[in-house]
Amino acid sequence: MGIIAWILIGLLAGAIAKAITPGRDPGGCLVTIVIGIAGGLLGGWLGKVLFGVESINGFFHLSTWIAAIVGSVVLLLLYRLVTGRRH
Repeated sequence: MGIIAWILIGLLAGAIAKAITPGRDPGGCLVTIVIGIAGGLLGGWLGKVLFGVESINGFFHLSTWIAAIVGSVVLLLLYRLVTGRRH
């Protein structure tokens, strides 16, 4: 699966991650998009490296979406942790 597909998945995964994580986000839609894209790429990479499983089977496979959403949630929580200390 190409990088363009992971970017598209990341856009949607970022929105899903924002919807399922409780709390208020310090960033707006642009931050959510960036976190989603980075989280999708991170989730896909971690799925390959840590588990040794080809988690990137295709755009419509459940494992691909789970990896992207988990990566987005992790990055969103880290973002909240870092920006929450600034106030």
